[in-house]
Amino acid sequence: MSRVGKHPVEIPSGVTLSIAGTLVKAKGKLGELEAKLTDDVELTQEGQTVTVRPRNETKRARMMWGTARTVISNLVNGVDTGFSKKLEINGVGYRAQVQGKDLVLQLGYSHEIRFPIPDAIKIDSPDPTHITIHGPSKQKVGQVAAEIRAFRPPEPYKGKGVKYEDEIILRKEGKKK
Repeated sequence: MSRVGKHPVEIPSGVTLSIAGTLVKAKGKLGELEAKLTDDVELTQEGQTVTVRPRNETKRARMMWGTARTVISNLVNGVDTGFSKKLEINGVGYRAQVQGKDLVLQLGYSHEIRFPIPDAIKIDSPDPTHITIHGPSKQKVGQVAAEIRAFRPPEPYKGKGVKYEDEIILRKEGKKK
């Protein structure tokens, strides 16, 4: 039995959820999101809760049970409160700033990197060494954070680069004489 899937998803006030077969749409104050789920699970909405059940006892249906419940939970939380990721920039001369619809990064290359900010994503740079990414879609927020981090991943000797705020970089010892 799925430990994740057996818990119902609570729908907060201000969020409307519509289920049409395998298509789930959530609408709230931060926008509208939708997800197409697999045929292996069935959804039932009773008032302000949604319950997910596997249609049959196949291995795939049991796997998709917890996945479908998490996807629905992420849709509901995304349109209600949203998701955010925080990045930290370490290195001498490394900095970031938002200019219009672009995030401008200076990461030790001979040129600056202009990252266009996608729709439905909001990027803030409260100071030159921190970046905050907000959005309703957990997948898009994580993807944007990973793309920005990929411009200069943290290196293990001095710790220079772009890292997640809660990421721990295992440091290595330098060369011996």
